[in-house]
Amino acid sequence: MENCNCNTHKSLAPRDAEWRDELRRALPAKDRMAIPRVKMRELDPADRLANPTAEVNMGLTAEQAVQEATRCLDCPNPGCVSGCPVSIDIPGFIKNIQRGELGEAARVLRSTSALPAVCGRVCPQEKQCESKCIYHKSKREPVAIGYLERFAADAAAKSAPAAAATPAKDATRIAVIGSGPAGLSFAGDMAAKGYAVTVFEALHEIGGVLKYGIPEFRLPNSIVDGEIDALRALGVEFLRDVVVGKTISLDDLREMGFEGVFVGSGAGLPRFMGIPGENLVGVMSCNEYLTRINLMGAGRENSDTPVMTGKRVAVIGGGNTAMDAVRTARRMGAEAMVVYRRSLEEMPARVEEVHHARQEGVEFMTLHNPLEYLADEKGRVRAMILQRMELGEPDESGRRSPVAVEGAVEEIPVDLVIVSVGVSPNPLIPNSVEGLDVSRRGTIVVNDDTMESSIPMLYAGGDIVRGGATVILAMGDGRRAACAMDEAMRARKSNNK
Repeated sequence: MENCNCNTHKSLAPRDAEWRDELRRALPAKDRMAIPRVKMRELDPADRLANPTAEVNMGLTAEQAVQEATRCLDCPNPGCVSGCPVSIDIPGFIKNIQRGELGEAARVLRSTSALPAVCGRVCPQEKQCESKCIYHKSKREPVAIGYLERFAADAAAKSAPAAAATPAKDATRIAVIGSGPAGLSFAGDMAAKGYAVTVFEALHEIGGVLKYGIPEFRLPNSIVDGEIDALRALGVEFLRDVVVGKTISLDDLREMGFEGVFVGSGAGLPRFMGIPGENLVGVMSCNEYLTRINLMGAGRENSDTPVMTGKRVAVIGGGNTAMDAVRTARRMGAEAMVVYRRSLEEMPARVEEVHHARQEGVEFMTLHNPLEYLADEKGRVRAMILQRMELGEPDESGRRSPVAVEGAVEEIPVDLVIVSVGVSPNPLIPNSVEGLDVSRRGTIVVNDDTMESSIPMLYAGGDIVRGGATVILAMGDGRRAACAMDEAMRARKSNNK
């Protein structure tokens, strides 16, 4: 998939700016490369467990941010930009941090990213922008792009909010289904182009997976709310408790005057492994566990929607969502372990998340796979049967396939199991829209370049298309769809003249 090339997304910090030349001349490249990468401050592990919603990463100081920004070599052809799914002008915003122009740094970020404070916290920069940093060629640590993005976004949030915008009375109306990262990114770009955008959210909180899936110790709700307020300032309208496909239909949206629709309804359908005992009390999906705690306050006393906590909890899986669940279980007072069928080195979760989990006392049972869950006399899970594994030949993804070690089976006592082995697309839209082309996996089939579905002026992106994606990849889909829909709208209006 290609990045959007709309003119509205051009850099706000041109490469030939005089001040950038001055910064390059002020310190030779070899001196900048000698500066060590900054270390972000972290909350002490004991304090994390005592304050379950406290953010672990504490951000950079102004001095740290300037020092790290100085490391950036401001490359003529920056690989970091090509590694970013939304093509942020990374050197542009970083060099503005270096010279102390934080407002300009934030403007550069917002020209391509609707959620910079979110991305600075949860995007896997080590696999994207930072993986393309020129520092890797000299075996040095890359520039801490994510840390700097967070710093610039947070600094801008503390300044005066932007004046609210109101779409023109004759503005074309656009509907967005789902308020996760794909929907929010699309909404922000379309509002900036002058469209009247309304976001429909099925739940009672705006933010999608940013609210129900990612714990506050990694992404505080106040940060998400701040990003949403910035979109409101652009004129985006948000409607809660509207289940498109149930309470209203696509035809209803058209009758309401919406000329274009973007579907970003996510992948909220949990998967299980299909092994004995998965229907026992105390075996639940990661989606349910995190949603109850993050969105419904199940971790608080006297909650209206309590959740089982457990004294000895096992989380099955090795992705970032599994790390979120197991670290949440520790904050709920449990002994907690991760059960993963491959090795630690092959675990798909971010290295930082694994590091934090280990600091917090999480046990890792790698090269193990559950075969069955056992019940007590009341039908509650009391133990799991694990098969020990070893790594065999690489599979289609290039990772070595886990193979069972014959006869190596053990029983481990647990009283809560949280299954985090993937999700499937939300079936509401695919099942309720006649004529929509849907894949065998239940994802909406789109044109890879435009994100348009088989139904004209219905676009889609994020997990409902990919089946599972990072926040930044979903945002990239939203931006590409906004660019393509805008071009299609303009062409249509031109042809109708």
